[in-house]
Amino acid sequence: MSDQWHQGLRHVRGAELSGDTGQTGGMTRLEAISGKTVGSGKVWMGETHVAPATNSGDHHHGEAETAIYVKSGHPVFVFADGDDEVRLETSPGDYVFVPPYVPHREENPGDEPAVVIIARSSQEGIVVNLPSLWPDRA
Repeated sequence: MSDQWHQGLRHVRGAELSGDTGQTGGMTRLEAISGKTVGSGKVWMGETHVAPATNSGDHHHGEAETAIYVKSGHPVFVFADGDDEVRLETSPGDYVFVPPYVPHREENPGDEPAVVIIARSSQEGIVVNLPSLWPDRA
């Protein structure tokens, strides 16, 4: 029996992740769970990879809340707090919450790739690339 309350589970294998989603320079974003891939209506999930000694471009994720789990590496999450630049240095097993519309970037100062798992409160992979963490100064 299949209806809106009794749908089957969907399985997306790690090798099936798609790069056909919003991208930001300096990182590779891969989509796993979305409206496009499994028909989800309220959640987007995937992962990002940042090569060693690389920074992503500055960006935000619109109205979506973003939850991040650090799978490997030691990425640094950078955002603006007024005129101050705040740096969150992370390790595998850490979590980071990014509120809607907060400009940020990921940096990987280490010598190994940084991989993070991402879940968003939208089935869209919303990515708004910015010229600066301070959009009003760009």
